[in-house]
Amino acid sequence: MKAIVIGGGIGGMSTAIALEKAGYETAVYEAVKEIKPVGAAISIWPNGVKCLNALGMKEALRALGGNMAYMAYNDFASGTTLTRFSMSPLVQQVGEYPYPVARAELQAMLIDTYGRSRINFGKRVIQVEQSENGVIATFDDNSQVSGDFLIAADGTHSVIRQYVVEQAPERRYAGYVNWNGLVEIDESIAPADQWTTFVGEGKRVSLMPVSGNRFYFFFDVPLPKGLPEDRTTLKDDLRGYFSGWAEPVQRLIATINPETTNRVEIHDIEPFSCFVKGRVALLGDAAHSTTPDIGQGGCAAMEDAIVLASTLASHSLGIEDALLRYQSRRVERVKDLVLKARKRCDVTHGKDPVVTAEWYQSLKKETGERVLAGMCETIEGGPFG
Repeated sequence: MKAIVIGGGIGGMSTAIALEKAGYETAVYEAVKEIKPVGAAISIWPNGVKCLNALGMKEALRALGGNMAYMAYNDFASGTTLTRFSMSPLVQQVGEYPYPVARAELQAMLIDTYGRSRINFGKRVIQVEQSENGVIATFDDNSQVSGDFLIAADGTHSVIRQYVVEQAPERRYAGYVNWNGLVEIDESIAPADQWTTFVGEGKRVSLMPVSGNRFYFFFDVPLPKGLPEDRTTLKDDLRGYFSGWAEPVQRLIATINPETTNRVEIHDIEPFSCFVKGRVALLGDAAHSTTPDIGQGGCAAMEDAIVLASTLASHSLGIEDALLRYQSRRVERVKDLVLKARKRCDVTHGKDPVVTAEWYQSLKKETGERVLAGMCETIEGGPFG
């Protein structure tokens, strides 16, 4: 049995590795000639870590991950700590550590595990056809490939989504712009073993440790979409948006390199329930594009890969039946993640200023139990509990 995997990102590579472990032949096709990850880093929460462990990357992942032992929220203006707590209770409950990692390094780990030379780069799919016997994908260079089934892991701008869903779900602007990148760890900005977030005015500035003595940083600002982007004014733009914020924030802005800082308008897609059409299945952002506000987008794609491969391997009523079972196992889970992220997004970014102000006040009394309980519930909803 041969699977065509469209997309060489986190979801596509996790799927190809999982399918091969389950005994399927795979061929991966990626639209770009060279993968440049969108975003500087990603938080892999324990549900995602367990998926990568199961795919044989336990030690490789640990080498890439930062030591996120604590979590803290700080006041935007004074810089004083509103709450700080250990991540240890979360680790003890769910049985694994969270790992913030550089996206490029995660991508390289996945590609090298699968086999870099095996990936077909520069292959942009333009059409999918299927019969009762298999699937044919056509690319923009007029080449074609056939297989027994096809997994569309071609991202939030998926070409294949419309074929499967039979409509074109619109991407919804979440209301804020995110700048992100990597800098060398500086303890005058934030502790090296802590996820630190400055909050105020419906904005946030966050730092997470990754390997190589680096912080992953991001800035969030509620803004209209479609504003022009200019790297030459990036630092001045951020200084304007974060005028009056604490000294560590100003120091971070001074430190960043505009040429390696990403600017992203954040979107999601209203959850839908059709991931499968015959022998073609959507996976990852193609199926459930989410905002990054609970850090579960990449983890959800890894979960998809594990569930897809295990369902295909454990059921014998045919490919179409197994893909529908994959769909039924994932629809409610990923809908929950998308809507949780949307809810957190709205609170964080001041959609209702009263609600956001109440959240800021609640952080002063936060012991960590409530925050970690919510994280544990999300994590334990994954395929490995």
